Amino acid sequence: MAVDTAARSNTWTFVDGEWLEGNPKLIGPTSHAMWLGSTVFDGGRWFDGISPDLDLHCQRVNRSALALDLKPTIAADEMQALALEGVRRFDGKTAIYIKPMYWGEHGAPGLVPVDPESTRFALCLFEAPMAARAGGISLTLSPFRRPTNECMPTGAKAGCLYPNNARILREAHARGFDNALVRDMLGHVAETGSSNVFMVKDGVVFTPAANRTFLAGITRARIIGLLKSAGFEVVEASLTPADFDTADEIFTTGNYAKVASVTRLEARDLPEGPVAAKARSLYMEWARDTSDF
Repeated sequence: MAVDTAARSNTWTFVDGEWLEGNPKLIGPTSHAMWLGSTVFDGGRWFDGISPDLDLHCQRVNRSALALDLKPTIAADEMQALALEGVRRFDGKTAIYIKPMYWGEHGAPGLVPVDPESTRFALCLFEAPMAARAGGISLTLSPFRRPTNECMPTGAKAGCLYPNNARILREAHARGFDNALVRDMLGHVAETGSSNVFMVKDGVVFTPAANRTFLAGITRARIIGLLKSAGFEVVEASLTPADFDTADEIFTTGNYAKVASVTRLEARDLPEGPVAAKARSLYMEWARDTSDF
C-alpha cells in the first residue's frame, strides 16, 4: 500500500490490521465516502501521560457510524486499547490527537445509500500540541447557521457537517476574528464554529440547551458536571446573541483545546474570567486524578 510519508506532523494510522506511518491512501474515486460523504470520526486527546474520556470518544464514534447507516466493526474498549498501543509509537512528550474513523466503501442498491457491510475503520494518531491559553480568543456573530436534525445528521460527528463549520471559520477569519457564535435556524446561539460555548452572568453559568442542532460535546458535559460539583449554578437554556452581548464572561469547551477564554466579542473586550479559569483547573485536576491511560 502506498503511503505518504510527508504527513503534516508525526502520524501513525492503524488500518486493516497494521500500523502505517504518514498518510495512507485509503479512499479511491469510486469509494462511497469519496463522492457521497459517508464518513464519521471522533477525537480523543493524549497529553501529559493522560487521555481523559477516551472511552467516551470511542463509544461516540460507534454511535456516529450507526447514525450514517455505517456498521461499527470494532468495540469501543478494543478501540481504546488500540489507541494505547498507538501512543507508544510517539515520543511521550508532544500532545497527540486520537482520531477513530469509519467510512463506507460501496453503495447499496439505489446507489446513494451506503452499504453498511462495506464499512471500513481506521485509527489515526498524530502530534498536535495543546492550544496556547494566553490572550484568549475573539468571537463575532456568524451569518451562517446550524442545520436541524431533519436536514442533516447533527447528532453524529460526521464529515458532511464540517464544510459548514469551515465556511463559518473562514468568514470570521476574513473579518479578523478567531471564531464565531453560530445560531440555529430559530436564531438561538448553538455553539461556535469549532466548539461548545458558555457564558456567565451574575455568577450563573449558562450554555445553549442541547436541541439536536449541534453536537453537545463530551468535554462540555464534563465541564457542566465539574462546575456543578464545585457549587456553581449551571443552566442549559435557549440563549440569544443579545444574552452574550451582556455576559460578564464567555468561554468555550472542546476536546482540542479543552477550555478557552473569550476576550473579545465583536468590538467588546472581555476579561479572562475566573469561571473559565476554575473550569480549566477543575478539568485538569479531574483528568489527572481519574485517568488510567
